[in-house]
Amino acid sequence: MRVLVTGGAGFIGANFVLQTLAERPDAQVTVLDSLTYAGNRESLDSVADRIDFVHGDIADLDLVDELVSGVDTVVHFAAESHNDNSLSDPWPFVQTNVIGTFSLLQAVRRYDVRYHHISTDEVYGDLELDDPERFTESTPYNPSSPYSSTKASSDLLVRAWTRSFGVRATISNCSNNYGPFQHVEKFIPRQITNLIDGVRPRLYGSGTNVRDWIHVDDHNRAVWAILDRGRIGQTYLIGADGELDNRAVVQMLLAEFGRESDDFDFVTDRAGHDLRYAIDSTLLRTELGWEPQFHDFRDGLAATVQWYRENESWWRRRKEAVEHAYAAQGERTLPQP
Repeated sequence: MRVLVTGGAGFIGANFVLQTLAERPDAQVTVLDSLTYAGNRESLDSVADRIDFVHGDIADLDLVDELVSGVDTVVHFAAESHNDNSLSDPWPFVQTNVIGTFSLLQAVRRYDVRYHHISTDEVYGDLELDDPERFTESTPYNPSSPYSSTKASSDLLVRAWTRSFGVRATISNCSNNYGPFQHVEKFIPRQITNLIDGVRPRLYGSGTNVRDWIHVDDHNRAVWAILDRGRIGQTYLIGADGELDNRAVVQMLLAEFGRESDDFDFVTDRAGHDLRYAIDSTLLRTELGWEPQFHDFRDGLAATVQWYRENESWWRRRKEAVEHAYAAQGERTLPQP
C-alpha cells in the first residue's frame, strides 16, 4: 500500500508513521509536512531511509495533486491544533484546517484515492461536569474555539465531498492523545518537562476540567482498523474510557516524581475553556473489534514520563520558547483555592 501521511512530522502523525512501518513493513509511506513550530523531522529519524519526506503545505493545490496521484490512501493528520494559539491568531487555523482539507479532498476526488480524516472530539463542544452523557457519532456539532470550529468545518467538507462526489472517505473524532513526541506546549508534556526541571506544574483555573485520555499508539491502531474495515462515509469516535480531571493527572505526575500531591500552582484560566470531553467508542469497538492496549492510564503515563526523561535532546531547545509564549499570553499564578 502506498500511503500519504499529511502532518507526518507532528505528534500523532509521526507516531502513526513509526507504527505503520513497524507493523506493516511493506507499506510505502510519503510524509507531507510544512514543518511549522509543531512539526519535528527528528521524530522520523529512525525511519528516514524508509520514507519519502516532502516539505510542503497541504494548501498547495498543485503539490497535493501531484502527491495524491501516486498513492492509494491519504491519512490526513495535518492541522493547527493549539487552542491558545487559535485565540490569538485564528488565520493559520482557517488556512490549514479548512483550505488544506479542501485541497486534499479535491485531489482524492480526482484520482479516486481512499481518504481518512483525523478530527477531534472538540467539534462537539463540551459537556457539564456532572452530565452522565458522552459524545457519540450523532452528537450535534457545537465548537467553542477557532480551533474546534475550523476542525468542524473540515469534517463537514469531508461529509459533503463523500455524499456529493462519491469520495471514499471516513472520519474519526478522537479524544485527547498523550505519548512520545508530543510538543512541550501541550498539557501533559508541559507538566512532565516542568517536573524534570524542578518547576511546579501549572493548572488552568481550578483544575476541574475533564479530558478523556488515550495513548497515541491506541489511537493510531484504531485508525488502521478504520482503514482496513471501516464503512465508507462513516464517522467513528475513538476513545479509551480515560476520563480524568486535570488536577488528577497532575497529581499522578507528581507521584511519578516522588513529589507531594499539592505541589502545583493554579494559573489564570484560558478563555472559553471547555469543561469536559467524554467519548463513547461503542461503534468502533463493536463493529471493527478495536480495543485499547493501554487500559490503565497510569501505565501509559509512566511510559510517557520515561520517554521524556530519556529524550531530553528532542524537547529541550523548544521548552524555553514555550514558557516564554505562555508568559506573554498573560499566564499568572493564582491563590490556592
